[in-house]
Amino acid sequence: MQKPFIVDAHLDLSMNALEWNRDLSRPLSEIRQREMFMKDRPDRGKGTVCLPELRKGRVGLVVATQLARYTPPGSALSGWNSPQQAWATTQAQLCWYHEMEKLGEMVKITNLNQLDAHLALWDDPTVADDHKPVGYILSLEGADSLVDIDYLHAAHTYGLRALGLAHFGPGRYAPGTKMEGPLTSKGLELLKEMNALNLILDITHLTDQGFIQAMDLYQGPIWASHHNVRKIVPNQRQLTDEQIKLLINRGAVIGGMLDCWAMDIRFIDTISDPWQLDIRLEHLVDHWDHICQIAGNTEHIAIGSDLDGIFGTEQSPWDLNSIADLQKYEGILERRGYTPLDIENIFHKNWLRFLRKAWS
Repeated sequence: MQKPFIVDAHLDLSMNALEWNRDLSRPLSEIRQREMFMKDRPDRGKGTVCLPELRKGRVGLVVATQLARYTPPGSALSGWNSPQQAWATTQAQLCWYHEMEKLGEMVKITNLNQLDAHLALWDDPTVADDHKPVGYILSLEGADSLVDIDYLHAAHTYGLRALGLAHFGPGRYAPGTKMEGPLTSKGLELLKEMNALNLILDITHLTDQGFIQAMDLYQGPIWASHHNVRKIVPNQRQLTDEQIKLLINRGAVIGGMLDCWAMDIRFIDTISDPWQLDIRLEHLVDHWDHICQIAGNTEHIAIGSDLDGIFGTEQSPWDLNSIADLQKYEGILERRGYTPLDIENIFHKNWLRFLRKAWS
């Protein structure tokens, strides 16, 4: 009997491949071994994501990002010193996805026909999962690299289908996480062009003011690719109950993320230990439960793990060794009283329903 099919709506695959110099086509044990003596990043030797592990966990469709932030003078955040450098970085990331396609490791999904063909392949038990490509929908996390509006059209032409205006810190189109304030004039102009292209707007990382503006102004499809609940983890990065209600009313889906600091308020980056704090996969279900109580159903929650978002096992639930362990949620959710249909909704049906409506 096949394991359930999973859609993960947020992975920074190309950034990991290029900036961390990880060959994600190789087994996870090999990637970790190569990093055994490297000390430049906290997650060296502790990565949780690679293409073989995605296939092992039947995570057959992902929303995969391009990500390159512009850092203005005076900002303490890392990033590129010009939008043109940021754009060039996203193009290198795009090239990596194309190389994975040439190897048969991945396949780009940009429309319903491609989506249906890909799902049929993953539903075919006569083809071994380890011979199936991982499908990816291309998303841009933070719009800084779009030098101007013409670059948005170029990105749409090469397959971009989702876009978030902000990331961390100040942004050319919108301030992001740990900031305050509204969308910039460039951001308002960008939303208009996104409307014309029917791109999916990812509201993740927006400020509270920017969130309200985007919800009011954008007429196209909206999702929250990787977000948890502010009632449980009270910081600006998470969604308030009012924001959750607005998203539900728009038919949005909210992807739960597995970064420990977004799951448990006690966790402090580079200091805390998930095992000592007993932060487990089940902690995310508390966030899902809260959204379900507001929605009255399980049709607005799903997975947006962010498992390779500049962290590894040192900042993931202690009962997760790799992204293949997303399959553990079947048993966890059953024990928490979720029905088989609820679990299908969370694993893949909610994201697929959203895409069918957005792309119809």
